[in-house]
Amino acid sequence: MADFDFDLFVIGAGSGGVRAGRMAAAMGVRVAVAEDRHLGGTCVNVGCVPKKLFVYASHYAEDFENARGFGWTSGEAQFDWPTLRDNKTKEIERLNGIYNNLLVNSGCELINGRATLVDAHTVAVGDKTYTAERILVAVGGWPNVPEFPGSEHVISSNEVFYLDEFPKRAIVVGGGYIAVEFAGIFAGLGAKTDLIYRGEMFLRGFDNEVREFTAEEVAKKDINLRFNTNITAIEKQTDGSLLATLTDGSTVEADAIMYATGRNPKVIGLGLEALGIEQGKNGAIVVNDQFQTNVPSVYAIGDVIDRVQLTPVALAEGMALVRNLYGGQDQKVDYDLIATAVFCQPNIGTVGLTEEQAREQYENVDVYKSNFRAMKHTLSGSDEKTFMKMLVDRDSDKVLGVHMVGPDAGEIIQGIAIALKAGATKAVFDSTIGIHPTAAEEFVTMREPAK
Repeated sequence: MADFDFDLFVIGAGSGGVRAGRMAAAMGVRVAVAEDRHLGGTCVNVGCVPKKLFVYASHYAEDFENARGFGWTSGEAQFDWPTLRDNKTKEIERLNGIYNNLLVNSGCELINGRATLVDAHTVAVGDKTYTAERILVAVGGWPNVPEFPGSEHVISSNEVFYLDEFPKRAIVVGGGYIAVEFAGIFAGLGAKTDLIYRGEMFLRGFDNEVREFTAEEVAKKDINLRFNTNITAIEKQTDGSLLATLTDGSTVEADAIMYATGRNPKVIGLGLEALGIEQGKNGAIVVNDQFQTNVPSVYAIGDVIDRVQLTPVALAEGMALVRNLYGGQDQKVDYDLIATAVFCQPNIGTVGLTEEQAREQYENVDVYKSNFRAMKHTLSGSDEKTFMKMLVDRDSDKVLGVHMVGPDAGEIIQGIAIALKAGATKAVFDSTIGIHPTAAEEFVTMREPAK
């Protein structure tokens, strides 16, 4: 057997890479983990964690207003951007330290620097090279911003968390969940906000009824939705503001323009081409069910393989890989019934098939729906509404999909995802006694299919 410096060399200390490295080291595997940026990857540094903190912050103005109906009055509320930004940064730095300790204490050797592939068993970091029996690529993704006149003036989700000043006017470009979430963040924190999307309706891939309902609710939050349009050019003006020209010839002024137009695998300069590692059109590394590339000693997990770009999926992939390589198991990652949430305002929670998918796959689909004003808003005065939807195969009574738009949708759908994973039928939901008064009980009191 060849003598290598390490048994496993992990490139990238994001969620998947850290989990794989820690688990392998705990099994006695000699592990190195290389990272050239911040520990924790996208999620911890410029993704899920800081975004959720910003979402919390963006709710307070509305909460203060809603409190009046419950008898609470207070002085004029003022938002201080540096306080939010800097407190967020302190929390991220704390998490960076935790990730560092987790890796080091587990027995991994942490190497600071950008790692590149030299050959099937060799990695270079700076002017040093390391050999490994196996190499795991877990470098994640990177925001994709198209090039056009003035594109150098835009920001992405990487920069938005560190702005020197909070914009009074903001434009968000994109139709995915990141775009919708940040439109809500900007508007909630007081910016005049436009959301621009080239398609007819945002959140492609979600249930159509959920998309339409969400658009109605988002528009209530003082977000100007501009569908079927795009930016053709951006000009920086003498006062530092940005003038965006749209495809219809109109213009919009803003202090910040954020592009959330997708993420690509972060593979540039990694050395994949030299090894002949197979890649997809967007650069994604092609792997088999064991996360092995066409170079047998090289593996890949997480956003860089572009299967499902979610942190818990990367964690599951990392755990399966290590259990199979070093634990003698034959574990497959199940990508069915992955629950997800969009932290727009109000939230979206979803698991299973959309109505469109259900009707393609099943002959007889019953649709149960509920649209109501939450109990809280009977006193708050808010006209925000909640929407719930359940799709059932009439022939087997199996629940195929559950969707919600409303406060705490992600928290509610997480529990329902367990039920669907266990194969719950509509009869199981009907026989479950609800918790009253909650919005969640609506899912166990839907008696008649929608007409």
